[in-house]
Amino acid sequence: MRTRLIGALAAALLLTGPLPIALPAGAYAAVIPPGVIPPGVIPPGVIPPGAAPIDDAPSVTAAEAYLVDATARTVLLAKRQTRRVPVASLTKVMTAYVVRRRAKLDDVITITKADVRYAAANGASHAGLRPGERLTVRDLLYALMLPSGADAAHALAQRYGPGIPKFVAGMNDAARRLKMTSTRYANPDGLPSSAYSTAADQVALAQVVMRDPVIAAVAKTRKRSVTKSRNHRAHVWRNSNTLLDDGAIGLKTGYTIKAGYCLAFVADQDGHRLFGVILGERSDAARHTTARSLLSWAAGDSGDDLAGELVSSVAG
Repeated sequence: MRTRLIGALAAALLLTGPLPIALPAGAYAAVIPPGVIPPGVIPPGVIPPGAAPIDDAPSVTAAEAYLVDATARTVLLAKRQTRRVPVASLTKVMTAYVVRRRAKLDDVITITKADVRYAAANGASHAGLRPGERLTVRDLLYALMLPSGADAAHALAQRYGPGIPKFVAGMNDAARRLKMTSTRYANPDGLPSSAYSTAADQVALAQVVMRDPVIAAVAKTRKRSVTKSRNHRAHVWRNSNTLLDDGAIGLKTGYTIKAGYCLAFVADQDGHRLFGVILGERSDAARHTTARSLLSWAAGDSGDDLAGELVSSVAG
């Protein structure tokens, strides 16, 4: 795997006494220095000097992209990763994060007309919820993340703000605590607004939320069926992230006209956990093709052949 060369690179970088600097566009093999908060998370847009470009990186048609090896604490590819742009329904990853810190999974929420009307009025993706249904927070997390339900996002935010403004304030507080300094949320669903984030910030968030076993389980679920009960009708929610069919274990798709097609993805390869974000891609097919290409490239055997050249470049 390409990241097998990291041990040698780390030794070389320790000799140079790395300091964080902004990461330019391109593909890089570079070890992130330890001691960043939260522990073990690669911070947005940070890299030690002397990083060695990898020339065989695949072409990325997305406007912004960022790929890291969290196990080796390595940035593998960066393309305008600190540019502030809308991220569409990747916003719901932060919504899930905040809900997990404010709610119990067995809490029951009653869906209102306002929840359903909000999604319908904005032409948003929805989970098919109906007024009067009573569902647990656990079920609504699936409704939020799999079909990307704006109705579920609205219901959760109303309950755990309480109210949308207070919930969004909580999202922004969480972003500040996680050092997502180039992120601002304006709603819990990612519908067009003044909100923005970066590929690097979204990768940092992905690393944090995937440590939550509940969110991690939701994110890798292809289909969730909820049996009809006296509290709600039957629901079947399918994950919009087709990268799961190729072995990915998360995380979230997103789309608006302004944001383009977005994807946050996570995969385990050869004992390494990779996190990637693609923003501003031209089509649904293209975002998944780009992600597959990046994961295939990251697992390429040619990385071992580059080790000597890269270490020489970093140390020299």
